[in-house]
Amino acid sequence: MQRSPALIKSLISSKILHSLPKSQTRTISRSCDVFINHRGIDTKRTVAGLLYNHLSGMGLKPFLDSQNMKPGDKLFDKIDKAILNSKLGVAVFSPRYCESYFCLHELALIMESKKRVIPIFCDVKPSQLRVKDYGICPAKELQRFTWALEEAKYTVGLTFDTDWSEFLRNASDAVMKNLLEVDVMEKILK
Repeated sequence: MQRSPALIKSLISSKILHSLPKSQTRTISRSCDVFINHRGIDTKRTVAGLLYNHLSGMGLKPFLDSQNMKPGDKLFDKIDKAILNSKLGVAVFSPRYCESYFCLHELALIMESKKRVIPIFCDVKPSQLRVKDYGICPAKELQRFTWALEEAKYTVGLTFDTDWSEFLRNASDAVMKNLLEVDVMEKILK
């Protein structure tokens, strides 16, 4: 019998939660399972948006700014909290990704908080990604962004091509496998 990814996640989560003392179950509660880091103008209506919808349909709680934020929300407060409370990050790299301070800030926070990250290279090769100094960002931030980008570039990821169904299947499989591993590690470390 084949089980759906949502059912598998639910079974594992319930086993993990029931095996922990009640005082620890509150710390497992997350505002989202997966934080989707992307440059909106490049991928919000394509790769990031479709991935969000697909993961939501599987019963997961992904975070995508356009879906989880409302007018009046403080950008850094809401986004930083979502990153810190997520289990893993998905970084959707596009040709103009590195031009966005917000993208690089989010990626750096994901890396600094030692979250697992799944890179998705959309119309860009890892070797093409570079932090550029436009003279408006402090040197310390540039160093932080460069470090995070290098860490992501040397993490096994996925390449988006024109086969949407295969991409969504591969991406959701990678997310599920990583979430299961994170859940197991959380259980072991508690």
